[in-house]
Amino acid sequence: MTTTQHLTDTELAAQPAAYWTGLAYEALISFTRARQAELGHTQPGFWLLRNLSPNDLSADGEGMTIPQLQEAMSSYLRPEDDLAAEAEVLLERGWLTRDGDGRLWIAEAGEEARVGLKQHFPALRGAIHEGIDDADYVTTLKVLRQMILNAGGTLP
Repeated sequence: MTTTQHLTDTELAAQPAAYWTGLAYEALISFTRARQAELGHTQPGFWLLRNLSPNDLSADGEGMTIPQLQEAMSSYLRPEDDLAAEAEVLLERGWLTRDGDGRLWIAEAGEEARVGLKQHFPALRGAIHEGIDDADYVTTLKVLRQMILNAGGTLP
C-alpha cells in the first residue's frame, strides 16, 4: 500500500482536491493561531481590531455591534470563534471601547496593538511559504480559483 507521503505524480493527480484543501486549511489555521497565541493574542481578536480600524478593514471607522462584526467576518469565522468573549478581552486590555448602543470602537491602544501585531505577519508568511517560490504559489491559487468556478462557486 502506498502512503500519501510517497505518491507518484500520477497518483497525486487522482487525489481528491477537497481532501487536500481541507487538510491544508486545518494545518494553516492551527499553525497561524498557535503563532498568534505565542504573541499573546488570538486570530479572532486581531480580526476585531482590523474590522474596527479606519486604517485597515473599516470603510468608515464607525463602531460596530457584535452581530455586525459577525456578519462582516462571516466568510472566515470558525464555529468555535466567540467574538463577544474576544471583545471582552480587548475591552479589558483597553484596545476597544463600547458605547451606550453596544457598538465597539477601536481605541488608540488597540490601533497601536493592531499595527504592532501586523508586523509579525511577514515572518509568519515566510514560515508558511518556506520552500515554495512565488510562481508556484500563484499557480496553486490560480488552480484553486478555477476549481472553485468549476464547482459552481464564486470568487470574492
